[in-house]
Amino acid sequence: QVQLVESGGGLVQPGGSLRLSCAASGSIFSMYLMGWYRQAPGKQRELVARFNSGSITNYAESAKGRFTISRDDDRNTVALLMNSLKPEDTAVYYCNARHTVTGTGYWGQGTQVTVSS
Repeated sequence: QVQLVESGGGLVQPGGSLRLSCAASGSIFSMYLMGWYRQAPGKQRELVARFNSGSITNYAESAKGRFTISRDDDRNTVALLMNSLKPEDTAVYYCNARHTVTGTGYWGQGTQVTVSS
């Protein structure tokens, strides 16, 4: 199975930017479809952005035009660049890995993003 560790969260002012990173270990990184989800207090976990197959990406409407997901198979990492952040982007952001054959999903421990002035 794969282990995921997120980093890069923190406090940022509205309009600012953050880059989240997720490091994967323990398995063959290229066998996983990677993505980012978030969960705000009192709300369900929701998709932010993910790779569906190959380089095809899927973004939540709220993330389109502001967030960019990328992966580096040489470094076994997936990143989420977030620009023009809004207070409603405040949440715990989770990295997700889904095995391309079994469909088994794995989660990181999450990283807190707070957008506030």
